[in-house]
Amino acid sequence: MASQLALKSRINSTTSLGKIFNAQEMIASSHIAKARNVALNAKPYTDAIFDAVQALAAHTHIDHPIMKTHDRGDGHARVAVLALTADRGMAGAYTSSIIRETEGLLAHLDSEGKDPQLYVYGRRGVSYYKYRNRDVAGTWDGDSDHPGVEVAESISTALMDAYMKPEGEHGVSELYVVFTEFVNMVVQKVRVLRMLPVELIRPAVDTSDGITMAELAESDDADDPASEVSPLYSFEPSVDEVLDAILPKYIQSRIHECLLTAAASETASRQNAMHTATDNANNLIDSLTRELNASRQAAITQELTEIIGSADALNKEEE
Repeated sequence: MASQLALKSRINSTTSLGKIFNAQEMIASSHIAKARNVALNAKPYTDAIFDAVQALAAHTHIDHPIMKTHDRGDGHARVAVLALTADRGMAGAYTSSIIRETEGLLAHLDSEGKDPQLYVYGRRGVSYYKYRNRDVAGTWDGDSDHPGVEVAESISTALMDAYMKPEGEHGVSELYVVFTEFVNMVVQKVRVLRMLPVELIRPAVDTSDGITMAELAESDDADDPASEVSPLYSFEPSVDEVLDAILPKYIQSRIHECLLTAAASETASRQNAMHTATDNANNLIDSLTRELNASRQAAITQELTEIIGSADALNKEEE
């Protein structure tokens, strides 16, 4: 009887958890379409400003912090690493994957003799590093599943200030962002994006998203100086003032895009995780129900056996 009570208790608790998982899945399903559309709508502007900065890096020779690496003077360049994690759990391995990739990046930078400075967005990541007493240069949290322009502006301002500081004031020389890229509802990839300084991206080298032979041939043709005429640029009022105006917009737009695609990835991860959890809860309920029925049947059989045995004993005594 005690075993049956325990099984009934487990079935009831698992049923309650299954309802919670199902509700979370439905909420995530209702949010994913909007999150995906917002991320896609922000991409054209980000791509345009990124292409403009790439064009400057490819076809001009400008001595500006946006396009060159600097160190603090003792041979150990400071590097800023921004990790975009989640505010809430129940999203499967979403945050743990980002933390694992961030730890790998920090170890790699440290092995190169650089001094990584960690910045974290999201309560889960902040709690992880706070619990382990890790030094964090800056933290942000709130609305990781639908971030606004305000948080992107706050993050970009802090990172830009750190990047533009002189060498003697502990400025950083590079900026990396670790985030999850939304590919589709099933696939979300953790990416490490080097945002600053700007470097020319050649498709023949950057194959992280895959490349076809036709694209490879086109990239080879693009490397040929005779295949493309370099444009001429004129800057008004001056090169430094133009780039100083572009740099904040460039950083903010790219960080905002990373936040939006990370939000879509988080929602998709939560939906997939809750769908799997709901299925597991239902399977566990079925298994426990079968076990309960078997236990009940065994108890009834035992009672019948005892009754029949007692009746046989009484009959023998009467004889």
